[in-house]
Amino acid sequence: MGAGQLVAVFGAYGHTGRFVVAELAARGFVPVPSGRNAQALEELAGEHGLEARVASVDDPASLDRALAGTVAVINCAGPFASTTGPVIEAALRARIPYLDVAAEIEANLDTFAHYRERARESGAVIVPAMAFFGGLGDLLATAAMDDWTEADEAHIAYALSSWHPTAGTRLSGAVSRERRGSHRLRYSGGQWERRTDAAPVLEWTFPDPVGRRPVVGEFTMADVVTVPQHLSVSDVTTYMTTEAAREVVAPHTPAPTAADGSGRSDQTFLVDVVVRSGGAERRATAGGQDIYAVTAPLVVEALDRVLTGRTKAVGVVSAGEIFDAPDFLRALAPHIALDLHLRKEDA
Repeated sequence: MGAGQLVAVFGAYGHTGRFVVAELAARGFVPVPSGRNAQALEELAGEHGLEARVASVDDPASLDRALAGTVAVINCAGPFASTTGPVIEAALRARIPYLDVAAEIEANLDTFAHYRERARESGAVIVPAMAFFGGLGDLLATAAMDDWTEADEAHIAYALSSWHPTAGTRLSGAVSRERRGSHRLRYSGGQWERRTDAAPVLEWTFPDPVGRRPVVGEFTMADVVTVPQHLSVSDVTTYMTTEAAREVVAPHTPAPTAADGSGRSDQTFLVDVVVRSGGAERRATAGGQDIYAVTAPLVVEALDRVLTGRTKAVGVVSAGEIFDAPDFLRALAPHIALDLHLRKEDA
């Protein structure tokens, strides 16, 4: 447990940030809410009896003050294209680990590209995309690989009962689309492709009770960034159920609303991961409630493991690269229903 250690949470007053603050407190850490909105910070700090520290990515000195005395920083503030660089730099100056919950493909690619060598040489720990998109799929794919040293394909399919986006999701999506222009990204043959054709609509057979559902293929998410960083897989593809894919971009889809005392929405999810090599196939699945809320135990479990030395690597690292994936997933059992028998089948 956290034993009273101070952990900075940049963007703490956002939808996901609030879940992260609550999870940190529940595990014995002392969250230090930070961000540029002084009023929102004070309200959040008042609710939990915490010290708020106003900081802006445009003011490095303010970030240094926000991180002073903390053992790590968790960045929950999108758009991450704007926040990752400045907050990582502040973490490097403070010599503390950095974790974020970024789902922005371009921001995650930037983090690996710009900080990999520098972080490795200094022994720093930077864990991007330690969230539902990115971290969870990466851990499942790593666990499914088991003793394989390489695979031909990794497929990560998402079945969401609905997708009511937060304001942060909408803003991050808009920034990604602006950076990407008329192209979409796909990872195939061991490299990134910029495509202008429409993503295919396919069908995916999820485990019961979801079953066979239409999905948008090549619905590229953060997992497609994280998995090839450490697993030898030529093709990595993510899929999204068509209803959820439509909802997240529709202008009038409402924001998520609380359905229980913890603040979780009634959204449910199932993540189905299949890796294939030659004629063999391996599979791992996870299900649960609320993709935003479940990000909190994911990133806080990661933080706890980093601080207690239960890691396998330094530098800019994906979840499955730095952590023991099966052990990490089992630790999430109170929050996620898992199939960790990792069925190994002939394709």
